[in-house]
Amino acid sequence: MTVTHIPPLPVRDTSAGRALSPMLTRLAEERATGVLVREHGTLYLAEGRVVHAESPCSPGLDVLLTAHGTLATAAWQQAAAHCTGPSQAAELLLDSGKLPSGALELCHLDALYDAGFFALAPSSAPGRFRYDNGPRLGPLPSVPVVALERETLRRRLLLHRLWPDPATDSAPLIRADPVTAAPVTPRQRAVLDRVDGIRSATGIARDLGRQAFHTLVDVRRLAAAGHLAPAHPTVPAPAPAHPPPVTDPDIALLKRLRDALEAL
Repeated sequence: MTVTHIPPLPVRDTSAGRALSPMLTRLAEERATGVLVREHGTLYLAEGRVVHAESPCSPGLDVLLTAHGTLATAAWQQAAAHCTGPSQAAELLLDSGKLPSGALELCHLDALYDAGFFALAPSSAPGRFRYDNGPRLGPLPSVPVVALERETLRRRLLLHRLWPDPATDSAPLIRADPVTAAPVTPRQRAVLDRVDGIRSATGIARDLGRQAFHTLVDVRRLAAAGHLAPAHPTVPAPAPAHPPPVTDPDIALLKRLRDALEAL
């Protein structure tokens, strides 16, 4: 009798329905207003919606607006000097007619989703929320928490499909010699030209005035094509020629393990 191989059934991803931040989900449900500080970024909530996001890994709204001529740097600096934060500065520029509403809204959402992606990254420390009346729903578009989480998950999946090694996201990058000279786009060439063994992907993004996530996409594609790689970590010291002596606590632990195995 011929036995036909039956492929295993797909395993359901139990994390797909789980919130990236249970605290953030709870704050959205209670329509909270304040500031959520996480390890890799900060989210500003007004009535349970995200109105602004910041991360040290992501270029801010000021960079996105001034890097490519949408707004003069001096105009932003003048507005920022009279405001308490970038959102208020952007609103002042909008009210004064120095920025077209469409361009500002687009850059605002780009900066929000970009910083939000890093703010919702896995964290080794709990987030802290401060109730505050400062954040508010203003003329700039806000984002529901569920929409930010959904987009963050989509971006994580895209990066993994492009190149599964996340080391290229944060490490200094070095040039590599691909076996075959795969062509690169002008956008990727601009990234590759700034790979110097010192800059990371987020540093290159800030230098180019681009969203950090989009630069991660370019970096992972370049890594997949063999054009770049993360800088090699420091080589650890070799292990000693002789193993360290076994101490009394180690012997006691081994005896307990042996007794437990014999009792089975």
